Amino acid sequence: MATPLRREPPVTKEEDSTPLPLVTVVVPAYNEELGIAAGLARLVQVMHSQARSYEIVVVDDGSDDNTAQIADEMQEIRLVQHRSNRGYGSALKTGIRQARGEVIVITDADGTYPPEYILQLLEALEDCEMAVGARTGEAVKVPLVRKPAKWFLKKLGSFLAQRSIPDLNSGLRAFRKRDVLPLFGILPSGFSFTTSITLAMLCNDMRVEYIPIDYHKREGRSKIRPLQDTAKFLLLVLRTICLFNPLRVFAPLAAALLALGLIRLGWNVIVSRNIAELEVMLILGGIQIGAFGLLADMVARLRRLPGRG
Repeated sequence: MATPLRREPPVTKEEDSTPLPLVTVVVPAYNEELGIAAGLARLVQVMHSQARSYEIVVVDDGSDDNTAQIADEMQEIRLVQHRSNRGYGSALKTGIRQARGEVIVITDADGTYPPEYILQLLEALEDCEMAVGARTGEAVKVPLVRKPAKWFLKKLGSFLAQRSIPDLNSGLRAFRKRDVLPLFGILPSGFSFTTSITLAMLCNDMRVEYIPIDYHKREGRSKIRPLQDTAKFLLLVLRTICLFNPLRVFAPLAAALLALGLIRLGWNVIVSRNIAELEVMLILGGIQIGAFGLLADMVARLRRLPGRG
């Protein structure tokens, strides 16, 4: 039986006069009954210790365990529910839309991200558009099976974005609502939400700062599928870069085909005094891919002009 959508009570005139929170912490949750109570308790304690006004929004993404009930019974937690499981990114989008604060902090409900680092992220956000907790601290518990894929995707993302990216898809970060809402059209509903927002901001020349953090072992079972999700992340990285900086994808491929074609052409002309079809196809393919890249780059630049989205 579907879980009914929790609706927020209408705002009264008396509530209208109260100041809006400056910071909204969005916590997506799906079947996290084992660790969500302890994680939210620590989060409330940390946020209560700082001076900024805040709210904590838990988005239950159609859980079929007691996640929603546990969150709803805790003080200082505002619960929003999806009728069915729609994905990590979708839950974040819902929480960001529902946020009353201008500054958004996102974190997970599984106890992996220490909430103490949120204070450092909020301080760093004063000088950038997004502050990210990079899982490069002294105590980082990443499952061994996920390390090779994370390393490869990080290197690929750094190459394509033309900037060193310590952590491509960290789930602990802070940004401003006004900077993220225009990107909602390209941000996916799945786990790749954080990867997309990182690449989108970097390719739009927005300032992204990284704060080294620890990363704890999660409570409960991970929702990530290493093989399937790695393939999706790879496709997503290429797609996002093609949207913002397509020459980083097309130019190396075009150059490689042209170089290979010219080398074969030179060898055949000098050694066998003959021109084969393969080198002609390689050279023409390189030229065509390079032309596609230039056309895609012009389109991407037009999209970034004022008044064009």
